[in-house]
Amino acid sequence: MKTHMPESLLRAVEQSLADAGRRETIHRSSYTGGGDINQAALVETDRGRYFVKWHNSPPPRFFECESAGLQMLGDTGAVKVPRIVAHGSAPGSSTAYLILEWVQPGRGKSQKAAEVLGRQLAHLHQKPWQRYGLPYDNYIGRLPQPNHQMDSWVNFYASERLGAQRDQARRAGLLPRHRADRLDTLIAGLDRWIDDSLCRPSLLHGDLWGGNWMVNADDEPVLIDPAVYVGDREADLAMTTLFGGFPQVFYDAYQEVYPLEPGYHDRQPLYRLYYLLCHLNLFGEGYGGSVDSILARFVA
Repeated sequence: MKTHMPESLLRAVEQSLADAGRRETIHRSSYTGGGDINQAALVETDRGRYFVKWHNSPPPRFFECESAGLQMLGDTGAVKVPRIVAHGSAPGSSTAYLILEWVQPGRGKSQKAAEVLGRQLAHLHQKPWQRYGLPYDNYIGRLPQPNHQMDSWVNFYASERLGAQRDQARRAGLLPRHRADRLDTLIAGLDRWIDDSLCRPSLLHGDLWGGNWMVNADDEPVLIDPAVYVGDREADLAMTTLFGGFPQVFYDAYQEVYPLEPGYHDRQPLYRLYYLLCHLNLFGEGYGGSVDSILARFVA
């Protein structure tokens, strides 16, 4: 059997399928890539097809957190996500994996699918939650994402998002003095630009860039690779604008269902800042200029 997956990993996946009540024999696997963090493959058995992603040395509970996030999103009934089959570790190694249903890709991201996604995201954000954060920490990419629960969005965003990434950047030597001073000032004065009384806790995808949604064979939007937490919805919307991939019909449909509060476009760079700090920490100084540009906009 020719495969891009190690034999030991295939056997572990086969055992996880059996533990999940699916006694199936793997016949073939085809490497599909996996982005900057994981490897991934289409795994075909005598009864079905699965998407398996794995990491040879992931941080603790890495795929457990992703699985929990997908489950939370799916349980709302507002958006479509791949069905979770199992997650586990290959015996005798540090390799961990996640098994999802195989979503047959469609022919491309149509305007109709983007419009549907806009409405679905609005419905997701309308569902009420009590507090910001989560009962557990998780990850954005491979970076730790703390989620200490709070009643104030401004306090949560200041400490658990901007503050956490600032501290990470400082440890990595990515905060020269001018950047550190401006970032500290912005974090300390965040309530100058964000009014807590206008914020509402919503379940967020958490990493909603254009590469984290796809269209299935029925032209339905499907969300993947979340960094889920309860936050203000403007953070999700701001991320969609950072790298493209969302046409205007997406935003029009969202606004039709759940109009944004006045001043959103003025606050949008504050939410982009979190994701740019994450990219600074993940990929280095190539994102430093973008971080500095936003800081200069808000802090003299």
